[in-house]
Amino acid sequence: MSPSHGSQPALLAAEAIRAARERDGGGAATPRAGVAAQADPAAPAEATARSGPTSRMTMVQALRSAMDVMLGRDDNVVVFGQDVGDFGGVFRATEGLQAKYGRSRVFDAPISEGGIVGAAVGMSAYGLRPVVEIQFADYFYPASDQIVSEAARLRYRSVNEFTAQMVIRMPCGGGIYGGQTHSQSPEALFTHVCGLRTVMPSNPYDAKGLLIASIENDDPVIFLEPKRLYNGPFDGHHENPVVPWSRHPLGEVPDGYYTVPLESASILRPGSELTVIAYGTMVFVAEAAAKETGIDAEIIDLRSLWPLDLDTLVTSVKKTGRCVVVHEATRTCGFGAELLSLIQENCFYHLEAPIERVTGWDTPYPHAQEWAYFPGPERVGAAFRRAMKGTRS
Repeated sequence: MSPSHGSQPALLAAEAIRAARERDGGGAATPRAGVAAQADPAAPAEATARSGPTSRMTMVQALRSAMDVMLGRDDNVVVFGQDVGDFGGVFRATEGLQAKYGRSRVFDAPISEGGIVGAAVGMSAYGLRPVVEIQFADYFYPASDQIVSEAARLRYRSVNEFTAQMVIRMPCGGGIYGGQTHSQSPEALFTHVCGLRTVMPSNPYDAKGLLIASIENDDPVIFLEPKRLYNGPFDGHHENPVVPWSRHPLGEVPDGYYTVPLESASILRPGSELTVIAYGTMVFVAEAAAKETGIDAEIIDLRSLWPLDLDTLVTSVKKTGRCVVVHEATRTCGFGAELLSLIQENCFYHLEAPIERVTGWDTPYPHAQEWAYFPGPERVGAAFRRAMKGTRS
């Protein structure tokens, strides 16, 4: 079985990339070649990385470091998108990579999201590992058919003969006065599609480890990057000075290769009275709400939205008996509805109070009312208090 006829231009592009490498003296990459093995295969990459040299990084620098590491480890990795070459991307996440690896590995694409993702599908079917950038998550809609009908279905429709090992990076979320077309959080549209992985880091350490793991994975990965967190954690108090990642423990990032396992949630803050399920920017908003209310909340950062680390969530809720789900996206049919259902199905007899949900409103992101829309610590804290009204047995 062959890949879709729509991928033919991408196959030609892949051949051109290989030919350019040979002309540049880099040699041809072997189709479907794996990345280099770890020095100690028995040791988890995440654990061994902590013993090596580290640097203070912003999330942007951590993402760039991840792509740098993988471009150096695997000749099949290519990076492309709008302005990602010499310009280094609108947020400078690819700055310097074209100068280091050449125009056959890091290159610009036309302003065509469908063309960018479609080319990546064909390249991945041919054996490359493309990492493409959509400048803002709000712009992915023209590529919906290529993401849903091609990338997500390729392994299934070809009976595993072809895989779409590709990563689609997208800055997402609000809190930057971007208005309705630069602030959206469309994660639920991706988690609904079988065949896609959806990932959203909340800090530089996770961003690098998750991106490397995503590039190495043989499934298509939607990699959502909360742009309000690019330069520092944000607790929802927009009136306060920005806190840089250089002053946060999770801004300490290993310089070399390591991975954060996909499908693994992280407990950002242990607690005993209440479980908070959040991701992206909302994990720090929830942390601020816990501090301000004095409630001993256990805050779980999903990291991987789908597939989901359900065991970590269930264990925590069974321990605390209370649950609050927080996300920035619109409420109706948001990913929080799925999380709420899963907790209800798996923890019903352990719940001491109704599950609370704090989200954005069911409106376009309003530029003039940014902080009325954004779920801040006041709204999240109010949900904490409502959840605590139940009486523990």
